[in-house]
Amino acid sequence: MLTGLHLAVIGGDARQLEIIRRLTELDAKLSLIGFEQLDHAFTGAVKEKMDEVDFSNIDAIILPVAGTSLDGQVDTIFSNEKVYLSKEILLETPAHCTVYSGITNSYLSGITKKADRRLVQLFQRDDVAIYNSIPTVEGTIMMAIQHTDFTIHGSNVLVLGLGRVGMTVARTFDALGAHVKVGARKTEHIARITEMSLTPFHLKNLEEHVKDVDICINTIPHMIVTASVISKMPSHTLVIDLASKPGGTDFRYAEKRGIKALLAPSLPGIVAPRTAGQILANVLSRVLKEDLQSRKG
Repeated sequence: MLTGLHLAVIGGDARQLEIIRRLTELDAKLSLIGFEQLDHAFTGAVKEKMDEVDFSNIDAIILPVAGTSLDGQVDTIFSNEKVYLSKEILLETPAHCTVYSGITNSYLSGITKKADRRLVQLFQRDDVAIYNSIPTVEGTIMMAIQHTDFTIHGSNVLVLGLGRVGMTVARTFDALGAHVKVGARKTEHIARITEMSLTPFHLKNLEEHVKDVDICINTIPHMIVTASVISKMPSHTLVIDLASKPGGTDFRYAEKRGIKALLAPSLPGIVAPRTAGQILANVLSRVLKEDLQSRKG
């Protein structure tokens, strides 16, 4: 149970509703910021504005998956008011207050460091990333079907990166009958791709492997699908970029070339917000329990 904990949930999409539901079930007290337009009421949760919250009593701040923008704004789809998280707000919190986010950026990492508050990135955890890869790949399949005029079965699919998402994507498209090649740099990833009975290649040779690609799926969060790579692709190629913003694709050149390239981060929140929210809620509640026990211990 989380009895006695006072948590501030700031902004977010439908995934946050599952987190709120789970935390109230565990008897935590919640201040909901950026939820004025939410019709549903949760026992133990109070809708408040940022300036109404006494942050000196807040044990943890829970942000959306995306965290904040580079100017500190937090996405709030259940409110028309702009909400910002600042270093000054963090300094009002107790020293033990922890900030939970899916990912971070230079702004969020900077203010938590300056305020000397612990920042936990849930998407750095293997369990969250692996569970989350399931709705991610379902969304990727949906996009592939919607934006092509050919079947996945028998198509040439290129997956870039064999991380926790890339592995699930590659395995699933192979199961659907696609001819899957996977690009990686690490020798152990090349070995794993071979073990999976897929076709491996080194990313330094990417340009050589896109000449007959039908669908290119990128999971690498830095520029990898460059203009030079795109120039070697067939005109019908669909690029689906699953990396966090701004992705790893030269979208400007893709548009100029007439190749459809889609940036699709946060797919779980779009195609399966309930499941994606439950994944986060289960892990977050467990982490909060561990933190509470360590403070008591």
